[in-house]
Amino acid sequence: MEKVHRKPTIALVIRPFQEFAEKETSGGILLFLSTVVAVAWANSPWSSAYFTLWGTKFTIGLGKAALSKPLLLWINEGLMTLFFLVVGLEIKRELLTGELASPKQSALPIAAALGGMLAPAGIYIALNAGGPGARGWGIPMATDIAFSLGVMALLGNRVPFSLKVFLTAFAIVDDIGGVLVIALFYTREISWIALAGGAVFLLLLLLMNWAGVQRLLPYGVLGTGLWLAFLESGIHATISGVLLAMTIPSRARLVPGEFLSKSRAILAEFEHAGEEDVLTIENRQAAIRALERACALSEAPMQRLEHTLHPWVTFGILPLFALANAGVSLAGDLSTGLLHPVSLGVILGLVLGKQVGIPLFAWLAVRTGLATRPTGTTWGQIYAVGWLGGIGFTMSLFIASLAFGDTQLLPLAKVGIFTASLVAGVGGWLLLRFLCPPPQPPLRNA
Repeated sequence: MEKVHRKPTIALVIRPFQEFAEKETSGGILLFLSTVVAVAWANSPWSSAYFTLWGTKFTIGLGKAALSKPLLLWINEGLMTLFFLVVGLEIKRELLTGELASPKQSALPIAAALGGMLAPAGIYIALNAGGPGARGWGIPMATDIAFSLGVMALLGNRVPFSLKVFLTAFAIVDDIGGVLVIALFYTREISWIALAGGAVFLLLLLLMNWAGVQRLLPYGVLGTGLWLAFLESGIHATISGVLLAMTIPSRARLVPGEFLSKSRAILAEFEHAGEEDVLTIENRQAAIRALERACALSEAPMQRLEHTLHPWVTFGILPLFALANAGVSLAGDLSTGLLHPVSLGVILGLVLGKQVGIPLFAWLAVRTGLATRPTGTTWGQIYAVGWLGGIGFTMSLFIASLAFGDTQLLPLAKVGIFTASLVAGVGGWLLLRFLCPPPQPPLRNA
C-alpha cells in the first residue's frame, strides 16, 4: 500500500523555535553566540567593516529636530533603555511581591549582593588606585542574570529551587546597585535645564499612575520624552528606563473575583447565542471581544509590559548589544594584556571578589540573625553560586564603555570580562554539579 506523505504544517516548522525560546538557557546561548561572532569579526580580514559599521551615523528626525548619533550609541543609549526598563520592572515586582517584599526575605539577597559588589570593587581599586584605569572600579561589581541562570539551568532539577530564587534575588539587588553606580558615578556634566524637563515628565507619569491610567500608550509617549530629557541631561539615558518602570501601574483594574464573575457572565452569553457558525453571529463576536477586554483588564500593566518586552530584550536587544560591544582585537601579546592592572583587576574582582564577598556576607547575615539560609541548601552550594555571580558580562560591558569610552583601556577591560565570565561560569557549573547530586527516583513497591 502506497504511503501518503503529508506536507509539514506551519506548527511543525516553528515548533523547534518555540521550544528554543521557552528554555531558560536560550538567552544565554544567543549572548554567547553573539559574543563569538563579534570577537571573530573584529579579528578577521573584515575587521575594519565591523568597527566602521558601529561608528556609522544614524539620524532620526527632520531639520533642527533631528537626532544624529553613531549606531553604537543608538544601541547603548537607546535600545538598552528598554533593557533597563525590563530590569526596573523586575526590580519593582520583587519589591512588591517577590524575595525583596519584606525585610526578613530581602536581608539575605541584599547582604549577598552588597558583599558581591564591595569585594570586587575593593580588589580592582587595590590594583588600579592612582592609575589610568582607576575609573573602572564599577566594572567587576555586576552579575549577569541571563548567563548565570543559564549555567544553573544546564544542571536541570539537580539544583534546589530555593538556590535559583536566591541567585535571582541577589542578582536583582546587584542590578539596583549597578543602576545607582551608573547614575551617581558615570555621568557627564549635568544640564540642569534638561534634568528639570525630565523631572516634569516623571511627575506627569506619576500623576497618570495616581489617576489610574491603565493604557500603556500614554506611558510610552511620556517615557520617550523622559528619555530625550535624560539624553541631554548628562545622566545616562538608560536610567530613564528604570524610572519609567517605577511609574507603570502594578495593579489590575479587575481583581480576581470581579474577573471570574464577569468572564462567567460573558461565557454564558456566548453559550446562549446559538449553535451557528461563530463568525456569522454578532452576539458571539461581541462576547469574544468582551472576554478579551476582561482578560486585559485583569492583568496589571506592569506584568503586561514585562511580558511583552522580555522576549524582544532577550532575543533581540541583548544579542545586538553583545555583537556591537564585544568585538575586541586580540592582536598583540594576549598574556601581557591579561596581566595589565585593568584586565587583572576585572578578572580577580569578578572571580575572586564574587566568590568571597557573596557567601561571606550571606553567612554574616545568617550568623547575626538578620536572615535565614534558604531551605534545602548548603553553604557549599551558596559558595558555588558566588562563583556564578562572577559572570558579569552584559552590565560589566556596559559600565566599561561608560568608564573608558573609546580609549585603549576599553579592550583590556573587555578581555578581562570575557576571561572572568568564562572562568566563573565553568567553575560555578563544576562546583554545582559536584555539590548538587541528582534526585533519586522514587522506589517502586515490590
